[in-house]
Amino acid sequence: MASEAKASPRRYPMYINGEFVESADKKYFPVVDPSTEEVMAEVPEANETDVNRAVAAAKAAFDSGAWPQTTAQDRGRILFRLAERIRKEAPHLAELEARNSGKPIVEAEYDINDAATCFEYYGGMATKILGQVNPVPDNALSLSLREPIGVAAQIIPWNYPLLMAAWKLAPAIAAGCTCILKPAEQTPLTALEFASYLADAGLPAGVVNIITGFGETCGAPLVKHPDVDKVAFTGSAEVGKAIMRAAADTVKRVTLELGGKSPNIFFADADFESAIDGALFGVFINQGEVCSAGSRILVEKSIYPKFVEAMSAKAKTIRLGPPLERETKMGPLVSKDQFDRVRSYQELGKKEGKVAAGGGRSASFKRGYYVEPTIFYDVDNTARIAQEEIFGPVAAVIPFADEAEALRIANATPYGLAAAVWSRDIFKAFRMVKALRAGIVWVNHMQPTYVEAPWGGYKQSGFGRELGPWGIEEYLETKQVHINLNEQPIGWY
Repeated sequence: MASEAKASPRRYPMYINGEFVESADKKYFPVVDPSTEEVMAEVPEANETDVNRAVAAAKAAFDSGAWPQTTAQDRGRILFRLAERIRKEAPHLAELEARNSGKPIVEAEYDINDAATCFEYYGGMATKILGQVNPVPDNALSLSLREPIGVAAQIIPWNYPLLMAAWKLAPAIAAGCTCILKPAEQTPLTALEFASYLADAGLPAGVVNIITGFGETCGAPLVKHPDVDKVAFTGSAEVGKAIMRAAADTVKRVTLELGGKSPNIFFADADFESAIDGALFGVFINQGEVCSAGSRILVEKSIYPKFVEAMSAKAKTIRLGPPLERETKMGPLVSKDQFDRVRSYQELGKKEGKVAAGGGRSASFKRGYYVEPTIFYDVDNTARIAQEEIFGPVAAVIPFADEAEALRIANATPYGLAAAVWSRDIFKAFRMVKALRAGIVWVNHMQPTYVEAPWGGYKQSGFGRELGPWGIEEYLETKQVHINLNEQPIGWY
């Protein structure tokens, strides 16, 4: 009997001005399941023509129509309805996210829940945008008003697809902006599914537009467009610098979250078992594809040999597997390009350090972008594997003698997104907290992230903050209003 024909991959449309559309030239590109290397969907390949359509729709929606008249209360209700819909569709969204990105299903479920929570948080924040009365030395009323910044271009990465969309869209909608969201070309599917929720939640056409394409032909024209008032980008430092240069021509507002090379610092007086778990979780969660990954593991010399041995032993027990299996702790990397990048760093690490665990692709899978959780030790902090963001499950373990040396090594990097300190000595921990040049510092933990707290970095990890009230501030302008209460002439002449 002849085998059944294989079903064609699903074709997703983009979302522009409240309608699901093809790209102008009707081109599509494949989206690959990283666990099987098979095409799981096709999405439109947007170009400058499509960017212009999306920006025109966003500008028209901001300048006229229903959106400028929508109250803060109504914007909040829309965000709550979006959160409710995400929770209702959570099983489907989590499965799609896991298949598209390679992350384990359990982690995808947490991410979808966090995305809903983000919309709920900013649903409440929509009515908390406050101006103020300024005391002035005249018979006048001086006011400061907070107003939406305008049209926002939002470019998100592939490691937390729907959650990063929520981090960008929710505060922008709460503030009253309009948006063009460009998901990463590797992982656009949950964002496109989310597009089908927008109209049902009461969002007018053009307020949120979601387009898919590549950086050079879709992202670049979006950043350069004169009618885009703000760019919010999460991704590599190299692309972030290009965005800054392009945005300068029209003096756009820009916020950048550009990743890091975060130190995870372990003192001898830390709880040892908790420290080992924290070291593993900090660098191997989400296959190490985390901007704040604790990939530089700094260990005090008195516990260094024991620490490396214990960490390596546990790393070898991490279960790699298909994303949809609930026992999986680490899935495949997101793409062939990322797989090749991480493999090149694994080979480089064999020259720059000693292998304690892993060091290659997983031999357990004939297909899929699986690599072993890898630990290098006796690494010098100037080595490339200690300075460059690998964005994969590769750790560099570095010994230090004392608090001063730990701090020197920790801060000796161009990045400054996050850091963690493990110690039972609260005074030592807080000395480190104050001296570390990072936007996020954890004590006796690694990677907890809350919508209520600011997220962003120092140095080449970018500028601006997401989440909490800081996140909505990035989508607001401040206007001064002066009202003269004196009926007499000014008396200038």
